[in-house]
Amino acid sequence: MATQYEITGASAKGIAASVEQGVVEGALAPGTALPPVRRLAERLGVSPGTVATAYKELRRRGIVVTQGRGGTVVAPTPAVASRRPPPVPDGVRDLAGGHPDPAFLPALLPTARLSPGVRSHRAQPRLAGLEELTRAWYERDGVPTEHLTFAHGALDCVARLLSVELRPGDAVAMEDPGYHHLLDLVPALGLRSVPVAVDDEGIRPDALRAALRAGARALICSPRGQNPYGGWFSAGRRDALLKVLGEAAGEVLVIEDDHAADVAGVPLYSLTAGGGGTAGGLGGSGRPARWAQVRTVSKHLGTDLRWGALACDRTTLARHDGRMLLTSGWVSHVLQETVARLMTDPETQGLVAAARSAYARRREALLAALSARGIAAHGASGMNVWVPVRDEAAVVNGLRTRGW
Repeated sequence: MATQYEITGASAKGIAASVEQGVVEGALAPGTALPPVRRLAERLGVSPGTVATAYKELRRRGIVVTQGRGGTVVAPTPAVASRRPPPVPDGVRDLAGGHPDPAFLPALLPTARLSPGVRSHRAQPRLAGLEELTRAWYERDGVPTEHLTFAHGALDCVARLLSVELRPGDAVAMEDPGYHHLLDLVPALGLRSVPVAVDDEGIRPDALRAALRAGARALICSPRGQNPYGGWFSAGRRDALLKVLGEAAGEVLVIEDDHAADVAGVPLYSLTAGGGGTAGGLGGSGRPARWAQVRTVSKHLGTDLRWGALACDRTTLARHDGRMLLTSGWVSHVLQETVARLMTDPETQGLVAAARSAYARRREALLAALSARGIAAHGASGMNVWVPVRDEAAVVNGLRTRGW
């Protein structure tokens, strides 16, 4: 029960705002139980329906969750609270961030002026040179590039795709375990997450089938370098997943997040390449009728380069760019010029190749060291190693007390 923070309000909007403020200030910590509907209504002098409406709005926005008989509690990672971890002490290496090693990143020096002939952002939202390089980047891995656009990073792109495709309450199939920012994003958009189990080959076909039968209207998955499990699609797994998608009764938007494309260290077997027939939710090409593959350069060129690319079907392109036109409008031409320069710089490409090899060696060394100590772990690609534990909090606290 929340006893340190006094929830106030005479309307559903006011009560919801009061709870949100308590979460923002830290007075209502994750897991804190809110008062039962009737008890809070009686104290505030409002109807139970008013409190119920406030709680419903807070659930829709991902600030609270309902735990059956456990009542309504503040979400483990509320959409309005900061997720910034405490500072890492001197002499301790942070293995949780998943950030690239700065030693393998190029110097980011934006060009002083745009290339000659570049028109206004309205007439030319995508610089032709970078668009050409991006097409080659995708085509290298067999991803269709008939429809292509840019965004401000992967999360920006995924959020826009979901917001234009789905409505509050719709279900999204999500990898379990999965990338924590994506897991936070979906409820913040008012959507429901349906967990889909993963293994060393990525999402499991049986789990995807169950999620689609449960009504999932979209799927977010990583074809390689899955965060945090490290799995990647084999050709057989890709075909099995396409078969499951072909069985789907309705149209499902498939979003692939290939965030570690250049440092994953393994080939890409993408659902966008097709080959699964034309049944159900698959188009004539054998790929999903509605699909998108998102890529960024954060892992191999720099985390401050908030630029992403999107290859997709015609309808998805129109909806994404239509919404983007109403918000940010376009991606900075200065940023686009910087990315294009780095994509063609021989020294930078040498750093990327060195990073790809180094990350693979480090991943395999950590797996070997854990195995030698009897600890089972997973990490077949990318920059992640997953160590399954029964009580994560107890393990983290134990490592902290031992100086890790």
